[in-house]
Amino acid sequence: MSWTPKTLGEILEQSGRHRAGDQDLPVLSITMKHGLVDQADKFKKRIASSDTSNYRVAYKNELVVGFPIDEGVLGFQTKYPAGIVSPAYDIWKLRSEVDSHIPYLERYLRSAQARGSYASRMQGAVARRRSLTKTDFLNLEIPFPPLHDQIRIAHLLGKMEGLIAQRKQHLQQLNDLLKSVFLEMFGECVKDEDSYQPIVGVCDFIDYRGKTPPRVESGIPLISAKCVRRGYFDAARLDFVSDETYRNSMTRGFPKANDVLFTTEGATFGYTCRIPREFQKFAVGQRLITLVCKSGYQPEVLEFVLNDLHIQKKLNSRLSGSAALGIRSAELAKIVIPFPPPEAQIQFSAVVERVEGIKSLYQQSLTCLEALYGVLSQRAFKGELDLSRVALPAAPIEGESPLAAAVPAPITTPVIELPETDLLLPALQDRTQLAPLLRFWLEAYRTQLGGAAFSLERFIAAAQTRLGELHPDNDFELRASDYEHVKGWVFKALDSGRLRQERNQVYCVIETKETVLGNLIEIKAIQT
Repeated sequence: MSWTPKTLGEILEQSGRHRAGDQDLPVLSITMKHGLVDQADKFKKRIASSDTSNYRVAYKNELVVGFPIDEGVLGFQTKYPAGIVSPAYDIWKLRSEVDSHIPYLERYLRSAQARGSYASRMQGAVARRRSLTKTDFLNLEIPFPPLHDQIRIAHLLGKMEGLIAQRKQHLQQLNDLLKSVFLEMFGECVKDEDSYQPIVGVCDFIDYRGKTPPRVESGIPLISAKCVRRGYFDAARLDFVSDETYRNSMTRGFPKANDVLFTTEGATFGYTCRIPREFQKFAVGQRLITLVCKSGYQPEVLEFVLNDLHIQKKLNSRLSGSAALGIRSAELAKIVIPFPPPEAQIQFSAVVERVEGIKSLYQQSLTCLEALYGVLSQRAFKGELDLSRVALPAAPIEGESPLAAAVPAPITTPVIELPETDLLLPALQDRTQLAPLLRFWLEAYRTQLGGAAFSLERFIAAAQTRLGELHPDNDFELRASDYEHVKGWVFKALDSGRLRQERNQVYCVIETKETVLGNLIEIKAIQT
């Protein structure tokens, strides 16, 4: 389908002319991930100037645009009748709310397609405050489908966003589980310095200090300090070095997978994580040291010990002036940590290994969902989806959050009950008598379908289940060859008009992580 695009100038007009003055209104901030949020939620405190009289008033359903705009720093104010934002932000209001669905507009304006449009028009902009002139912003064209299609797209993408958020929550819950297990097993010995028996110095683990190798576009992975987060490894931030640089680094000693990385300076000072087990060939950059476990100390335990709040306080107390200056080797040598019982360490490592196996599956699922969301949103905004399969809500929901869940058209499958019959026992005793039983059950299945599509797979599953219910002691199983009996019956039912074929467009078929359009032939029962 094709939609006539509209410029933002046809949809929006400038607002934000009112100032806060002495009004006590909520202070809002823009975020890249979540759009417009309460400032206290973003920063855990109010950071606005005590004098907010010059702040702009953003009324409900108005668009607030910040910077860098090419990273999607904008959002609609849908939470309060009025809030205030920094005077540096621009505010726009809808010319008409009758034909505009705010969740759709916000999703598009924060989409990769829109961000690409912003970036292409921002030559010469200051890097940290990237924005557009008002003229360029208003001249941008966006896809503008009819209102009901805007609502469908927003709900469909919202469903995907909900699944992605759910996967991220699962990963966080698994991380929290490991922290709880660690505290249960080792919390007391880490918290109480008097119980540090036995103890070991952090310097005893140091095996390799990272260097500052020249980067290249591709080659051998380079682990830098930005890859090390508190308790996890961020592979998305990897750099690369040449093979020659890698070989030279090997002559100075080299870390291995599952060794522990420790950042020595900067804003991430003291962050600790293990090198992923799948990493076999890599280099380590500056501001990092590698800690190699010896004498029975498990790397999984060392990682959690060094990330513990009490140990972090001890590390920070040894900084040379500030995190930017880092920690000297002499000061690091003074840091001691507990040496928990080896048996308990082995138990904890086993728990970590099992949980990380589950995390790996969730992470793969999250990666696929995010890839699908990218393709789905791109096709949605291009008008390449069959939106008739996405149900409209009964009425637009006022102030609906951009993350509202989608409501796809429900596909109801009736409960099928295949009846008992005298044909069953002969079929169990002699497979040549199976065809009459299947034909009898197929006819019963057809009459119970109602408007649902006929599914060969669902029928076979129902038949196998019924066999198990009626004769639980019999290990009779339907085979691939039995499909021929079913297919023969289907062809005859189509010829006689008891079944009919219908073409139904499929809007999302995943092939190699891409979404393609296709057509599905559905078979429907004709009820008499």
